[in-house]
Amino acid sequence: MNIQLIKNRSDIGAGTRGSDMGIDAMEIAAINRGEDFFHSHLHVDVESHNESIYRKNTNPFAKRIEHVYEQCERVSTAVKTSINAGYFPIVLSGDHSSALGTISGIKAANPEAVLGIVWLDAHADIHSPFTSASGNIHGMPLAAVLGKDNLEQQLNSIEPATEYFWRKIKNIGIIGPKIAPEHLVYFGLRDFEAAEAALIEQEGILHYRVDEMRMKGIEYCVRESLNRLNVCDLVYISFDVDSMDCDSISYGTGTPVPTGFYPTEIMQIFDLLMDSGKVSCVEFAEINPLLDNKGNKMAETAFEVLSFITRKLETDYVPAKRFSVQDS
Repeated sequence: MNIQLIKNRSDIGAGTRGSDMGIDAMEIAAINRGEDFFHSHLHVDVESHNESIYRKNTNPFAKRIEHVYEQCERVSTAVKTSINAGYFPIVLSGDHSSALGTISGIKAANPEAVLGIVWLDAHADIHSPFTSASGNIHGMPLAAVLGKDNLEQQLNSIEPATEYFWRKIKNIGIIGPKIAPEHLVYFGLRDFEAAEAALIEQEGILHYRVDEMRMKGIEYCVRESLNRLNVCDLVYISFDVDSMDCDSISYGTGTPVPTGFYPTEIMQIFDLLMDSGKVSCVEFAEINPLLDNKGNKMAETAFEVLSFITRKLETDYVPAKRFSVQDS
């Protein structure tokens, strides 16, 4: 499997600065381990809009949405180009708003494919500008790719400019929703708001808490989720490092939440999901070395996971027959 790293050093969708440095922190982790990982794999650097944080924000319920839109367009194009060239893209991002660009790029490259999403995260990230209390767009990527405004839970009256760019964001890559709600699965979900909970319940979205997965068994829960995603041709895994346990690892992420997964559990989840042969793209997000209370521990841990995934892709990953319209 030919891998391409897509480096997206953008943090403008987050409420806390610093996740734009997450990729560099992972590169330092690799160097400190004596590994030449980032020089031995093809990569693409996506231009960022990070300077926009110095400009006045004019969209309080979707901060810097005009720039997040442009950034996600760039990520979408990079992912589409990578897939069309026959690569397996591993997207290394700053904040999690980038995921709507990644997902849009996968669909743009495979418009006829049914896409499934596994969201490894403490948070639901399914707000819209109509429901978000913070206005941080890293909490909105799934609402965008689902095409959900969630007006039944509306809290905010948004400006016409915000609504204009929200419409544009929902139509990156291809026009309309990129996935169906039944093709979304959460692992590690444990910190979300009432508006998000209502939408998850309304749409019957499958979600697992950390303690639930430990009680039932991680393998059981992954198999159950793959049964739900059986009709999907492709699966995208989005890995927010706050899905991991901040107390045992570090607080090197923008919104840490206690009682998360251990690294071995994360790697087990990836291993089982990838055995399906349907995984077509993986993304890492929200590593923030500025907040790390244990040196560079979060980036070091994320790099361990990245190395594990890469070894599997390069040694024993067997794509399913309907993995892609591309031959890999």
